[in-house]
Amino acid sequence: MHILPIKVYYEDTDAQGVVYYANYLKFFERARTEYLREIGYEQKNLMEQGAIFVVREVSIEFKKPAYLDQQIEVHTRIIKAGKVSFDFTQEVFTDEGDLLCGGIVKCGCLGLKNFKPKALPSKLYQGMKSLL
Repeated sequence: MHILPIKVYYEDTDAQGVVYYANYLKFFERARTEYLREIGYEQKNLMEQGAIFVVREVSIEFKKPAYLDQQIEVHTRIIKAGKVSFDFTQEVFTDEGDLLCGGIVKCGCLGLKNFKPKALPSKLYQGMKSLL
């Protein structure tokens, strides 16, 4: 599992000082990117190999709000790793451990030029499998 600490800034909130719901998707994206870096793979490397990642499905359940200046954590874990697709579970917690929201993000790998399904690079696939 990977944990990404995030400070909630003004730009993350709505007029009431509450994190705008769509910004959780940005937090999830940052956390997945850092998780992949942790296993030695960066998005730039993927593009150099002619592939990109796409999100194909997201499911989020919101429990409690996060607020301006609050410290939160995004917990990310890979739950499925196939040759072309892979899924994550992601949860956002306060620094006191309260669950704010959680979800499943289903991703896939596409060819950079034709946007058709493409097998994950072997090194990345093996890295993901090792995290299951």
